[in-house]
Amino acid sequence: MHDLIIRNGTIIDGSGSDRFVADVAVDGDRISAVGHVAGSAKREINATDQLVCPGWVDVHTHYDGQATWDPVLAPSSWHGVTTVVMGNCGVGFAPVRPGKENFLIELMEGVEDIPGTALAEGINWQWESFPEYLNALEKLPRTIDVGTQVPHGAVRAYVMGERCNTDDDLPTEQELQRMCAITREGIAAGALGFSSSRTLLHKDKHGRMLVGTSNGLAVRDNNGSFRVFR
Repeated sequence: MHDLIIRNGTIIDGSGSDRFVADVAVDGDRISAVGHVAGSAKREINATDQLVCPGWVDVHTHYDGQATWDPVLAPSSWHGVTTVVMGNCGVGFAPVRPGKENFLIELMEGVEDIPGTALAEGINWQWESFPEYLNALEKLPRTIDVGTQVPHGAVRAYVMGERCNTDDDLPTEQELQRMCAITREGIAAGALGFSSSRTLLHKDKHGRMLVGTSNGLAVRDNNGSFRVFR
């Protein structure tokens, strides 16, 4: 007996082949058969006249706040998305110093037009470091999978404080090393990567252009030296 059989669905398998009508059997977390599946299952779904497709992986989302309180992550989960990647454009909510949460909310509100009131009321700040943020995400059962990146804007704000908003005050060598260490720590904890942006329209709700989401990027070369790109 299979765990699940989806019967008579119109299969579009993503290979480029023509669609076809078939059954799909699932056992555990794996598709175990596609075609005419005999026998029964603990659960069966009649998918006649319905499309059965691989789930979409949306590599550019901004669910960084919503993912901390919403297990469904609508509307993405309503449209066949099975994995979302967030932390894009250098904006996100970790790392964050206690008492500086609103700074990141206003940055997200300005860059992505997500209402700050929803973020302020919805987020229960249970973290300071990026690994602690990942731990908070892991505590919530969810409908779809999530992956996130270490956001440059949040890292720069964490290390430089109010100086992160000025293009005239470059980070010191020590600050650059601290940013790199935070990024390495996040990736070691499970982040998919590191995000930044060079889009000049990326500003916070007050119209301030945060260096690190718009025109600042620190990179260590093969010799161990840092270069700051603007």
